[in-house]
Amino acid sequence: MRTPRNDRLGDTHRASRRGQHAPERRCVVTGEVAPAERLVRLALGPDGAIAPDVHGKAPGRGAWIGVPQAELEAAQTKGKLKGGLARALHGGDFTVPADLGARIAAQLQRATLDRLGLEARAGTLILGNDRIEEAARRGRVHLLLHAADAGEDGRRKLAQAWRVGEGDEGSSREGLVLPVDRNALSMALGRENAVHLALTDARAADRVLAHLSRWQFFTGWFRDAANRGPDTDSRSAGNEAEPTDSAASDA
Repeated sequence: MRTPRNDRLGDTHRASRRGQHAPERRCVVTGEVAPAERLVRLALGPDGAIAPDVHGKAPGRGAWIGVPQAELEAAQTKGKLKGGLARALHGGDFTVPADLGARIAAQLQRATLDRLGLEARAGTLILGNDRIEEAARRGRVHLLLHAADAGEDGRRKLAQAWRVGEGDEGSSREGLVLPVDRNALSMALGRENAVHLALTDARAADRVLAHLSRWQFFTGWFRDAANRGPDTDSRSAGNEAEPTDSAASDA
C-alpha cells in the first residue's frame, strides 16, 4: 500500500528509523504482510456478519485486508475473500455483506473527513486562499489539500507559494486532490466554501495522511494537483499469494 505523493514520511517510516516496532498484519486476500496502520480491519460481529472496522477498535475476532476496492470485490466474487477469512477466523460460520467494499470506502471517507474536522477545531488546519498562500510562503504549510472540484488556477497558485516557502522552486511539488468536492468538505468542516486546505503542523499533517493514504489506496484515487488519473502501479487482481500463517487474524 502506497502513501499519497506529498514527499512526506509517515509514522511507520519514522518508527522504523527510531528502531520502534510497528505492528504488522497479513492481508487475507494477497497474503502480504504490512504495518497494521496501512491495512483495514474486518471485524466479526456478534451476529456473525463481517463488518469494516477502519479504526481497528471493535471487540472480538478480526482479519485484515490491504487491497483496493476493485481487487477486494473481485476476490469476493470468486470466493477467495471468504476462504481467506475462514482461515484467519478459524471457521466459516460468518456472512460477508455484498456491499462490503462500499461500506469500507464510506468508513474510510468518514474517518478522513472527521480527522480534518478535528484538526480544524484544533487550529492546525487553515482555509482560504489568502491565508494559505501567506502561510505557504512563510514555510508553515506541511500538507496542501484541494477539493476535487477546485479550480486549476487556484491549485497552481498555492502550489507555487508552497514551493517558494519550502525553497523548492522548480520542483513538481503540488498539493493532493481529495476524492470529494467542496460541498462534502464544507459539511465535514462546518465551514462555507472549503476548497483549499492546509495543515500547518507536521504531526497534524501525518495524522491526516495516515487516514488519507488508506482511503486513496482503497478507492484507487491517486491523483495529484495536476489531475493525473487513478494510480497505475497498484497490484493487479489475480496475482496474489495465498496467506500462510496466523498474521492474517487478530483473533
